[in-house]
Amino acid sequence: MSDSPRTNARSPKRRLALRRALAQQAGDDIIACLEPLASEARQRRLKEVIAKRLKNVTLVMDAPHDPHNGAAIMRSCDAFGVYTVHVVERQEAFAASGAVARGTERWVDVLAHTEVDDAVATLRRGGYTLVGTHPEGELLPQDLRAIDRLALVMGNEHDGICEALLRACDKMVRVPMRGFVESLNVSVAAGILLGFATLQRPGDLDAAEQQRLYARGLILTVPRALDILAESGVELAV
Repeated sequence: MSDSPRTNARSPKRRLALRRALAQQAGDDIIACLEPLASEARQRRLKEVIAKRLKNVTLVMDAPHDPHNGAAIMRSCDAFGVYTVHVVERQEAFAASGAVARGTERWVDVLAHTEVDDAVATLRRGGYTLVGTHPEGELLPQDLRAIDRLALVMGNEHDGICEALLRACDKMVRVPMRGFVESLNVSVAAGILLGFATLQRPGDLDAAEQQRLYARGLILTVPRALDILAESGVELAV
């Protein structure tokens, strides 16, 4: 039987609403209600992954066009512990191919910006150093580990990084290549750079953030989670 609109916590709109609702509450009641319904192995897996999540590395996509590239980048972010992605939607709304993302979009938050200035201001408030990708960048991939709070900026598949966002970048990084090709697919480059940027970085979410992510993980894991919460008197504003 398919989920009703109320119980389907995995739909994109419902996931976004859940994230907003959970941002306003600690999640203790949710955990107390749903945790006994999740297997011990699932509880342990959620906690292990969340403990390794990174706030000090994020990724910025400038006007992504190909849904397959967007999905592949989302998978890399999840794989390397990056749980927040910023997207500048200058031309079209961001879409990720479900066949490629393979569910990782449930675990990676996408923050959409319609203007470059808005994205840059948000990242500056977070204390991030913006590092763009460029064939002649002064940094090498291994240098990214030394940047305390890193926002890795990836360009559009056709036009690269737009001029306004390029001017906002503090540094540029290149992927050294030995072959005849002059550039890599944007999702391949993102995977390489994220691998170096996150190497040996410990998870840095505080206890409250980990608690909220754990509550969200239980909602996405336990069947009919929203109905069970409502029946137990735990209401979410979704």
